[in-house]
Amino acid sequence: MNALPPICRYPVPEVAELPSDLRERILEVQAKAGFVPHVFLALARRPDELRAFLAYHDALLLRESGLSKGEKEMIIVATSGVNRCLYCVVAHGAILRVYEKAPLLADQIAVNHRKADISDRQKAMLDFALKVCLHSDEVVEADYAALRAQGFDDEDIWDIISITALFGLSNRIASAISLRPNDEFYLLGRVPRSKPAHSSTMS
Repeated sequence: MNALPPICRYPVPEVAELPSDLRERILEVQAKAGFVPHVFLALARRPDELRAFLAYHDALLLRESGLSKGEKEMIIVATSGVNRCLYCVVAHGAILRVYEKAPLLADQIAVNHRKADISDRQKAMLDFALKVCLHSDEVVEADYAALRAQGFDDEDIWDIISITALFGLSNRIASAISLRPNDEFYLLGRVPRSKPAHSSTMS
């Protein structure tokens, strides 16, 4: 039987050996997801950098915003797709499927968001995100006007820009170190979880 390939090209630390704050964060994620996403282990080899990444990630992804949680994941999946980042497309595609309860959506957005089953507002959001991702030097006032016409305000637009930029960094690190997606991500959100045998429809 062939051994699984390594998580990435760099050795990763044992969770038990990490500083207590990072260990607690990773164990919390494990308890919720049922596994430890490989990105935590890969970045944990440099604890200060993992802390900085998590701080920026949480500030953007967890803040109250005109963007829904699902829309933030759409940005990550679409831009990771054009950046050809396997890890982020697979991992955040799984999160997107869970948030939107749409098993086909992440694949559509990763390949071509203009053909995806999303609203015109969301297509405009992703058009802008991809421009920031690929041609940020060409962003002009008309791009902002197009988003405002769809109901986005300047803070929402800042979120789109910043999420795109943060995951541009993440994409490049993940690809360059050959970060392998957890097998669990591939099926997550694709089929409904079965209900426990003892569940009842009676209230």
